[in-house]
Amino acid sequence: MMSTVVKIALFAALSLVAGGTAAGQTSYHVVSLSNSGTITGTVKWSGPLPRSLTLPINKDVQVCDPESYKTRDLERLIIGPQGGVANTVVFLKNVYSGKPFNFPESRRFLDQKSCRYEPHVLLVAQDDALRMNSSDPVLHTIHMDGAATYNLPFPFTNQAVSRTMQSPGLVNVKCNGGHVWMNAEIMVAPHPYYAVTDQSGKFELTDVPPGEYEIVAWHEGWSLLRQQAAIDVLTQRTIQRPVFSEPRTWQNKVTVDKNETAVVKFVLSDK
Repeated sequence: MMSTVVKIALFAALSLVAGGTAAGQTSYHVVSLSNSGTITGTVKWSGPLPRSLTLPINKDVQVCDPESYKTRDLERLIIGPQGGVANTVVFLKNVYSGKPFNFPESRRFLDQKSCRYEPHVLLVAQDDALRMNSSDPVLHTIHMDGAATYNLPFPFTNQAVSRTMQSPGLVNVKCNGGHVWMNAEIMVAPHPYYAVTDQSGKFELTDVPPGEYEIVAWHEGWSLLRQQAAIDVLTQRTIQRPVFSEPRTWQNKVTVDKNETAVVKFVLSDK
């Protein structure tokens, strides 16, 4: 079992990577911009495709598996037909001023639908509210750990709640209601130069002040390490929940010129 000291050290290191100096960046300032540029690019996969992770749907099957698939893909690594990698968070490091936050509403609202988190990767500004809802007529309990620690039951459908994400970094999301296949990630961002790749692996960062930057591609771990005992809060029975490999990051340098578009390409692999 990982010691408390090691857990704290890992969390601090991840916060530094995800936030781009969570310790050094005291605040972000919105400023007037002129002659700003754009960064576009892709995240592609190289090499053999890893085996998809699936788990059996073994609870509330009428709600969780209306089409009788029997299993659920855990969505830890989604690679499109042309090799694009979805759900990769791309961001700039060490940004202290620039445009206002404008993350898509669809990335700031978490729904629980057919016992699946939608979307799988969320993007919320530091000190902003994450809104959550359950569309399912079964008990879900959202459990968060990492940069935020909440345990929120959803006994009723379509009753949205909000919680403020105060600390930058990664938040892991699980269901304590016995639906062990449910998993999602929330990136809490200290500045607005973050994006999540689409189904084809594309991303775009707009209104970037001219200059030189380090740009990072972050992806959640896609390997299953082991099963971990947990408690179903409704039945009080012991269940086995998956534990995934650590997230991975890739870095590049990019120069943004006035009124120009810079192109960055990331290549991910299982190596």
